[in-house]
Amino acid sequence: MRKIYLDKDLHLVFGVTLIAVLGVSSIIPALPDIMTGLHFTPAKIGLVISVFTLPGVLFAPLVGILADRVGRKVVLVPSLFIFGGFGCACFFVQTIEQLLILRFFQGVGAAPLGVLYGILIGDLYQGRERGRAMGYNASMLAMGTAGFPALGGVLALLGWNYPFLLPLLAIPLGVVIVLHMKTPEPSGGGSFKEYMVGAYRQMKTRQVLSLFATTLLTFTILYGPIVTYMALLLDSRFGASPASIGMVFLLSSGFSGLASFQLGRLAERFGQRKLLCAAAFLYGLSMVLVPVSAGIWYVVIPVILFGLAQGLNIPTIMTMLTTIAPMEQRGAFMAANGLLLRLAQTIAPLLMGILYSLFGMDAVFYGGLACSVSIFVLAIWGIENHTA
Repeated sequence: MRKIYLDKDLHLVFGVTLIAVLGVSSIIPALPDIMTGLHFTPAKIGLVISVFTLPGVLFAPLVGILADRVGRKVVLVPSLFIFGGFGCACFFVQTIEQLLILRFFQGVGAAPLGVLYGILIGDLYQGRERGRAMGYNASMLAMGTAGFPALGGVLALLGWNYPFLLPLLAIPLGVVIVLHMKTPEPSGGGSFKEYMVGAYRQMKTRQVLSLFATTLLTFTILYGPIVTYMALLLDSRFGASPASIGMVFLLSSGFSGLASFQLGRLAERFGQRKLLCAAAFLYGLSMVLVPVSAGIWYVVIPVILFGLAQGLNIPTIMTMLTTIAPMEQRGAFMAANGLLLRLAQTIAPLLMGILYSLFGMDAVFYGGLACSVSIFVLAIWGIENHTA
C-alpha cells in the first residue's frame, strides 16, 4: 500500500483542516488583551467567538449543497480568501463593533472549511486509504488545536491584534490549491429535486442516523463536561493555575492525535464498530474517573482516556459517512453532520449548566457518562461492523 501521508493532495487537505481550527484556537490566549485593547467588558468577550461560529450554523446545509452542485474548489477557494481577508482586517480594528462585524464575515469564510476537508478526503481516497487519510487528518487537527493557542499566545506578546495576522496563511493556501490540487468533482447532474430526494433517502437509514446521533452525543461530551466545566473543576477543587489547566488539555489533544494516527491500522484489524464501542467505553470511564480524582495530576488519566476516545471516534464517524455517501451527495451528508456538531456546541453548555445548577459539578460528568452509554448502544444497535 502506498504511503499516502506523502501525497501532496493530502498535505493540502491538512492545510484546510488547520485553517478551519485557526480562527478560534489562535485567539483564545489573546482574549483578555483584546478586551483591554478595545475597551469592552467581560460580558461581551464571548461574542468574539460566537459571531465567528454563527455562520457555521446558518450556512452548513447550503455549503454542502453548493459543494455537490457546483464543485468543491468553487466553494473552497473563495472561502479561504474570505477567511484570510476578513481575518487579517481584524488586525486594524479600533472598536469592538468593528471586530464583531469582521469576525462574522471571517466566519462566513470559515463555515465551509470544516465540512470540506472531510468531503475532499472522501473524494480523493477509497477503501483502506480513506480510513488512513482520515486518521492522519484527525491527528493534524489535534496538533492544530493544541499548537495554535501557543502560537497565538506568543504573537499576543507583540500586541493584542497580532494573532489576527495568522489568517493570512489561508490566502497562499488557496492559490496553491487552485494551481496544484487535483481532486475529482461531482457531476452535478439531475434536477435539484432529484438531488434532495436522493440525499434524504440515503440519510434516513439506521446506520446513517446512528452516526449522526453519535456526532451529536460526542460533541455534547466535548463541549459540556470537557470544554465548559473541566477548567472550572480544576480551578475550584484543586486551585490549578492556567498553565496547569492548559497542560491538561494539551495532553488530551496529544493522545487524540496519537490514536487518530493509528486509526487506519486499528480499523483494518478490529473493524469500525468495535472502535466506536471502544471509544464509548473510554468516554464513560473518563467521565466516571474525573469526579473522583484526588488531585489535578490524577485527572491526567481520565483526560488521556478522553483524548484516545476522541482520536478513535471522530475520524471513524467521518470515514463511515464519506464511504456511505455517493460523491454527488457527499457534501449534503457532511453538512448535515456539521450542523449537528454545531448544534451540540450550542446546547451542551446549556444542558450541562442545568445539571450543574440542580445537582452540582459531579452531575455534569455523569451527564457525560449517560451520553457515553448512548454512544455504545448506538454502535451495537445501529452500526454495521466494517473494516476500513
